[in-house]
Amino acid sequence: MKHRYKLSCAIACALSVGGLLAAGEDPAEKPAAAAAAASPEVEALRKMLLDQQRQIDELRRQLAGAPVHESSGEVASTSAIVPPVSRPAAPSSPSPSASSSPSPSAASSASPAAQGPENVSAPLSLKIGDAYVTPVGFMDMTLVSRSTNPGSGIGTNFGSIPYGNTQAGSLSETRLSIQNSRIGARVDASYRGAKILGYWESDFLGQLGNPPNGGLAVTSNPYVFRMRLYWVDVRKNKFEFLAGQTWSLMTPNRYGLSPLPGDLFYSQDIDVNYQLGLVWGRIPEYRFVFHPTEKFAFGVALSNSEPYVGGANGGSAIVAPACCSSLLGTQVNNGASVISAAAMAPDIIVKAAFDPSRKFHLEVAGVEIANKIANPSTTPAFQTFSNVGAGGSVNLNFALAKNLRVLTNNYWSDGGGRYIFGQAPDFVIRSNGALSNVHSGSTVSGLEVTAGKTLFYGYYGGVYIGKNLGLDANGKTPIGYGPISSDGQNRLIQEITFGTNTTIWRDAKWGALNFMLQYSYLQRNPWLAAAGAPTSAHADMGFFNFRYTLPGAPPNVEH
Repeated sequence: MKHRYKLSCAIACALSVGGLLAAGEDPAEKPAAAAAAASPEVEALRKMLLDQQRQIDELRRQLAGAPVHESSGEVASTSAIVPPVSRPAAPSSPSPSASSSPSPSAASSASPAAQGPENVSAPLSLKIGDAYVTPVGFMDMTLVSRSTNPGSGIGTNFGSIPYGNTQAGSLSETRLSIQNSRIGARVDASYRGAKILGYWESDFLGQLGNPPNGGLAVTSNPYVFRMRLYWVDVRKNKFEFLAGQTWSLMTPNRYGLSPLPGDLFYSQDIDVNYQLGLVWGRIPEYRFVFHPTEKFAFGVALSNSEPYVGGANGGSAIVAPACCSSLLGTQVNNGASVISAAAMAPDIIVKAAFDPSRKFHLEVAGVEIANKIANPSTTPAFQTFSNVGAGGSVNLNFALAKNLRVLTNNYWSDGGGRYIFGQAPDFVIRSNGALSNVHSGSTVSGLEVTAGKTLFYGYYGGVYIGKNLGLDANGKTPIGYGPISSDGQNRLIQEITFGTNTTIWRDAKWGALNFMLQYSYLQRNPWLAAAGAPTSAHADMGFFNFRYTLPGAPPNVEH
């Protein structure tokens, strides 16, 4: 670079002097003027020109054979090299609240010249080597108001909203938070015909959504930075492989089997726990996907498992037998263990998706879950018991008319309640330590309508949890899940939601501003209500959100 700088300076100087000489009068026409030009100043200029020509020749010899850098920038440069990108084909129903990142196959490979006036740039993309790094994320300012006080922060723990005859049920709450703000990046590259996509996303909902201690919440609100997603996806021809923490393959897709947030359905809700009844998880996973055609995809995943008996995210927990109560929170997850329960094997998930066009998506998915515990009270001690649970879902979304999309996502399980946001236990424990699965099911169905710059949506979500009862070894004490303790274990939870998402302003270079509203009515019914006690708990919830989304779009990366 030093030599190039000298060469550039020399050439510029030579051109300047040449220009001065060219601007003079023609000596052939005016000999007198030519003779007068032979002054000491002109002679000095001529000598300087000859000296600079020698320097230029020397620099040329030094640069002979040196590698030539293309205009795209030097290797490992952090300059803001802006690759031209095209707008991916938009689905019939937009997803403003989701990430704007399209699926790996969505970006057009058309040349910039062919893209015309629709061609836009990704101002925040950096070209580092042969890869493009694009920041993703947004700033959220959220207000939530509830008619009761569930004490769960800006996310709603659906299964534990308080009853009206309790202190928490007599109090309302209104709070402000920036916790749902997100930051991350995606990396796009290609190698030997394979398309490589890395994705990272974090927010500030760590420590169960609350600051580290109550004292700090009074003053500085130092919300904990949390990892949401971190994975790499490699696709070559018809085959695709993913590894990392991702949205579970059981999470409904809007299109194909893409892991990108913009291709998934997790509702348009402002509530950071989304819509009741949604089947989802952000779980470490290995995923293999086969794309025989552009319209069909089949995937298999090995997903991190967790032996679960309820108690997390407001879900009701089982009543354990005396022999195995010491296992809860340690060897079995009841909402208190910290990824320490002894998972027997990864969950096995299979999923097939059919997309004849962007107007129609159908998918069928299934999961197998294996669990095992050791009973410390048996003779000989620590006799083991195992079982296998399963769940399946059928999900559909289609454009009923222009800008009107219908969605329905339905799930039923025999031992797979963990995937319904933990609202149902996977199994109960018998008096001898044997495991028995709990039946549970859920649905999220609704409409999304786009009118001008506003998206309107309405959903119904429901969760049903079956009973599975038994008696402890004394033959008297009821154990399991169902009508055991008053108001303690849920039978049915329902949520009705309406909301809007209005784009106030959007520009590819500067980002977007969105204004969002959500209203939800939530109700839960227990298996057993005490005499004179309410037979249900309910809450009215309102959300207001202002969002600034970072600008930019992923680049076109050629295979």
